[in-house]
Amino acid sequence: MKHARVRIALATSAALLLGGCSLAGGGGDGPTATEPSSSSGPGEAGGTVVLATHESFTLPKKLVRAFEEESGYDLEVRAAGDAGTLATKLSLTADNPIADAAFGIDNTFASRPLGEGAFAEVTTTATPPEEYVLAEGGDRLVPIDSASVCVNVDTDWFEAEGLTPPRTLDDLTDPAYADLLVTPGASTSSPGMAFFLATVAAYGDDWPDYWTDLLANGAKVVDGWEDAYYGDFTAGAERGTRPIVVSYDSSPAFTVTDGRTTTAALLDTCFRQVEYAGVLAGADNPEGAAALVDWMLSEEVQSALPESMYVFPVMPGATVPDDWAEFAPQPTDPYEVSPEEIAANREQWLTEWTDVVSR
Repeated sequence: MKHARVRIALATSAALLLGGCSLAGGGGDGPTATEPSSSSGPGEAGGTVVLATHESFTLPKKLVRAFEEESGYDLEVRAAGDAGTLATKLSLTADNPIADAAFGIDNTFASRPLGEGAFAEVTTTATPPEEYVLAEGGDRLVPIDSASVCVNVDTDWFEAEGLTPPRTLDDLTDPAYADLLVTPGASTSSPGMAFFLATVAAYGDDWPDYWTDLLANGAKVVDGWEDAYYGDFTAGAERGTRPIVVSYDSSPAFTVTDGRTTTAALLDTCFRQVEYAGVLAGADNPEGAAALVDWMLSEEVQSALPESMYVFPVMPGATVPDDWAEFAPQPTDPYEVSPEEIAANREQWLTEWTDVVSR
């Protein structure tokens, strides 16, 4: 996913493999991922609440301990791959859930587990802003955070070359920017899929023509975000040769040197992602799961999200680092495609996209 977020994901995955620790509690503070779960049965209080999530989930230990002390539940976190893998696992195990709650399903993947009946209705004490709530499934998936996938540019590179950076999706097909863009693939990467969906939103049924032009202008497609950012992007890799990359609106906040950022997100190219949490249908501990979802909307957790997972909180009143306001402005009108439209067209779109890219 993003900068340190990618490294955290790799580190936490290694910790799980080597130490068997609870991802949230860390250092053996809670039940391990390899120990038997002591989840309570329906209607019982206390015990363990199990959270299935993506590998980038992390929160401060003190917040996790506070939740456990105040709620009476022990938190066990089970990482299940990236958001797409998580959505697939939840969909395939809807009749036999792998956890009590889930976090990390985003608006590009929500429709499948919802359609499979993986989530139960949940009520929270806090009410997230309506702009983040799903039109279908909003009673089962609760918005927790948001971030936008945007084209980013190496502003230092463009200044040194005396070239004005691109601003829009259309600009990326201009010969002035030939061989300068690298993007993760739509079929292999969550941000790659989000960038692809931005082009669907912008060009409708003509998106294949846009991608044909984009590729003809030398755009490079790689497997994942890390390959693009740390392999080809000039501001992320020592030997990078491409000063335009698909990344996030928060990315420029992590390239600040001496009070100035060396990159910028092009806010007219963004696709907004929203991450959700919910109680899994048939959970062993639905009360604990509901308490966990409610806790994730608390001011303490919401204010911890930017520095823990490099995303923006959805709840008003939550704080973000001061430098985010200056270096990580959010788009005011990001591209959007409804989860229902994504679900209805995903396979066909990806087949067509693969055909275009492989020509």
